[in-house]
Amino acid sequence: MQKLRTIWNYEHFYPFALPNLPSRYRIYLQILSWASWRDAISSLACNNKPICIPTDHKVVFLFSFALLALSRCRDLHCASAGNMIKLFKVKERQREIAANANGKPPVKKQSAGELRLHRDISELNLQKTCTISFPNGKDDLMNFEVTVRPDEGYYLGGTFMFTFQVSPVYPHEAPKVKCKTKVYHPNIDLEGNVCLNILREDWKPVLNINTIIYGLFHLFTQPNYEDPLNHDAAAVLRDNPKMFESNVRRAMAGGYVGQTLFPRCM
Repeated sequence: MQKLRTIWNYEHFYPFALPNLPSRYRIYLQILSWASWRDAISSLACNNKPICIPTDHKVVFLFSFALLALSRCRDLHCASAGNMIKLFKVKERQREIAANANGKPPVKKQSAGELRLHRDISELNLQKTCTISFPNGKDDLMNFEVTVRPDEGYYLGGTFMFTFQVSPVYPHEAPKVKCKTKVYHPNIDLEGNVCLNILREDWKPVLNINTIIYGLFHLFTQPNYEDPLNHDAAAVLRDNPKMFESNVRRAMAGGYVGQTLFPRCM
């Protein structure tokens, strides 16, 4: 079947009826230079028996609607729907190659989620405290990193990195966001899970990447002890804000808070 990949430019045809095939089902054969027509025909022939054709013509199969007729003909069981599908796949591949004559691989068709994400990224309006990067390059926009550097509040001067993993069904499903920087925070646990309402029950398709990044920045300027992931940090924030501030500064400097060692992030 590989030989069929090169068959495209056709000019002359003649009708040729296979044995036992009703006359209304005609296979059109292409008159071309010798291209191993026996291999092409035997791939569709019953029991691998060769089909007799005029030896004075050098022919090969042409993709045509006659393949559908073969699959419906009860007298010939060799041309199955599976064979027809394979041939159409070859034809589709040939189109891709023709569309990429420069030798580069065909461009992957983008999902609806990728198209929407492209638009979101092009419309980003980030404040100077937030940046976005694509560690896997421009070919993988569905996985990226966001760095937040709060310029006010308890976490002033810190640098916190988040990873975003965007689903192909985005925006109908919120991105998966993890904090890669170990941080002492009531709404971020030590494994990097983030408690942000718009990433959970309050997510709506009208929201976008810009909204999420703003929400992450808001977590650092106004941490919330009422909906915590780190319950110890939340309790300290609620009961003793001064101690909470001291714990945050110690953690950001690379020290211990309780039994937990935090990496320096300032």
